[in-house]
Amino acid sequence: MSYIALNTAATGMNACSTSLDVIANNLANANTTGFKSSRANFEDLFYQEFAQPGIQSGDAIQRPTGLYVGLGTQVSGTQLDFRQGAAESTGKPFDVMIEGDGFFQLQISPDVADGIGYTRAGNFTLNQEGQIVLANSPGWRLEPEITIPEDASNINVSQDGVVTGNVPGQVDPVEFGTILLARFINPTGLETIGNNTYIPTEASGEPLEAQPNQEGFGAVRQGFLEASNVDPVTELVSLIKTQRTFEMNSQVIQASNETLQNITNLAIR
Repeated sequence: MSYIALNTAATGMNACSTSLDVIANNLANANTTGFKSSRANFEDLFYQEFAQPGIQSGDAIQRPTGLYVGLGTQVSGTQLDFRQGAAESTGKPFDVMIEGDGFFQLQISPDVADGIGYTRAGNFTLNQEGQIVLANSPGWRLEPEITIPEDASNINVSQDGVVTGNVPGQVDPVEFGTILLARFINPTGLETIGNNTYIPTEASGEPLEAQPNQEGFGAVRQGFLEASNVDPVTELVSLIKTQRTFEMNSQVIQASNETLQNITNLAIR
C-alpha cells in the first residue's frame, strides 16, 4: 500500500538528515588539529512478510522465493575514522604529534571518566605555572604532569617522549619528565566530549599505557602537528550522494501521496 511507502521514505529522509549533520561536522573540522572524521552507518528496518520461501503452494510446489516488503532504514551509529592525518611542520617546541598508535593523556574534569581524557591533538603550551597544557578552551594539563622551569631553554622532546632542556648552572640537559601514551583495543568505541578529547567507554575497553616508541606505540615528533584526517573531496562526494538520496525519498513521498489521492477520488466516485 502507498501508506507503507510514505513511512518508508520518511525513514530514509530522516536518516539522510542525520548523515548530512555528520558530514557537515566533518567539513567544519577540516582544519581542526588531530580531528578524526566520522561516518554514519545505515541499517534496514523490519520487513513485512506476506509469504515465506519454501512453503508449498496449492499444487504442492514449493515457493522458490518469499514475499517481503521492507519498512525503511535508520542510522545504526556513527563510526570514528582513526587513520592518521598529515604531518604539519610548525617548528614550535611544544607542538608534538604521534606517528602511529596512541593518545596523549589529559587531566580533565574529575567528575568525568575518572578525570582522564585522551586526544590526538598535540598543540601544547605552558600555563602560568609552567605546566604543559593542551592549547584548547579548558587548557587541560598533560598527564602525567610535566613542569618546565621559567628559566629553561632549548626544550627538546625525544621520540620516546622524554622532555629535556637547559637550565642555568647545569652543563648537561635536565630531564623534566616523560610523555606517556595510551591506546585502546577498540578506539572507535571512545566517546567524544568535544575540545579534541575522548573518554573511554565499555565498548572501547580500558586504556593501555606505555612510553612512546615502545610496545607497539607510536613515536613522538617535536615541532609537528597532526592535521585533521578529513578529506574534503570525499566528504563533498558523500554530501552530493546524501542530497540526491534525500531528494529521491521526497519524490517517493510525492508519488505515494498522488497514488493515495487517486484512490480516494475513485472511492468517492
